[in-house]
Amino acid sequence: MRFYGEPMPGVNPDELVGKLIVVEGADGSGRSTQMDLLRDFLEHRGHAILNVGLRRSTLVSEELAEAKRGNVLGEITRSLFYATDFADQLENRIVPALKAGFIVLADRYIYTLMARDIVRGADPAWVRSLYGIALVPHLVIYLRVSPGQLVERNFRKNATLDYWESGMDLGLSRDIFDSFIRYQRLIQKQFSLMQHEYGFHIVNGNRSVRSVAGEIFSRVEATLEMRHEF
Repeated sequence: MRFYGEPMPGVNPDELVGKLIVVEGADGSGRSTQMDLLRDFLEHRGHAILNVGLRRSTLVSEELAEAKRGNVLGEITRSLFYATDFADQLENRIVPALKAGFIVLADRYIYTLMARDIVRGADPAWVRSLYGIALVPHLVIYLRVSPGQLVERNFRKNATLDYWESGMDLGLSRDIFDSFIRYQRLIQKQFSLMQHEYGFHIVNGNRSVRSVAGEIFSRVEATLEMRHEF
């Protein structure tokens, strides 16, 4: 494996014998469902799995959640909170699991964080430098779902839209539905730009759960050079 920037001190990439697989996608893209299906698919075939994701660090996750609830985070503070959360998980969970030969399934990774920061005005070069500590995944899958579908799915699940996922802090619109659509389009534009740089495999998430899962399983199977039917 290799790092995007300078290697983490004390970590020899050659010792990381596991696999890192990332699934990206907005809230409502079906990402959580597909992560569960993928974990079951891999565990059924005897693989040891570790799940990681955003805001799961014991170091800052509670503080970050509390700050988000107050809708008072400044942009740089928010970026550094998330970067700290990521770095802590990388050092204490992801790297040890990869050394032990686990398959690490990341429910979103640095790409969501970078897209959010850039949409909010952060300098792209600064953002990329901030996450230069990240390991390059073996596979990145991006579930692309139309903003209209995302609205329907989020409202059906939660009966509301999230303040941050709607970009309400950006002043795009006073109407949360309109703001959500505009914000998600901005995020998708960033992912389209990053796709060329980072080589995402884009999956049409507007389809049925079964169809999406089948495509993901095929891509993962090819990445892991597995020979199993599903």
